[in-house]
Amino acid sequence: MKLALVSGAIFMALAVAFGAFGAHILKELVSPSDFLTFEKAVRYHFWHALGLLVIGAIGFHVSYDVLIIPVYLIMFGIIFFSGSLYLLVITNTRWLGAVTPFGGTAFIIAWVLLAYQLYRA
Repeated sequence: MKLALVSGAIFMALAVAFGAFGAHILKELVSPSDFLTFEKAVRYHFWHALGLLVIGAIGFHVSYDVLIIPVYLIMFGIIFFSGSLYLLVITNTRWLGAVTPFGGTAFIIAWVLLAYQLYRA
């Protein structure tokens, strides 16, 4: 599935870039607690981008219809979970923490739906 492979590769590159930014620049500028929050955002971003690549590989063996909604949910999750934490730390805009659970929920639904869809396929 091309969408999962391309978006997974792009999200992986962004995860590396955000990780490097955090380690080399941001670490000196924010509190240790905020740095841990940023690291958590990078970690979830990385693992879910890798998940997109795995789903893309699965796409060679199962129908597009089985995978498309989980792919979009994972993309949504990366943007809203990791993205809200990145912005929260970088801008010190604390209300963005209220957005983060929407991304986390999207991750959970994506993986449960993927399991269900693959079981049915």
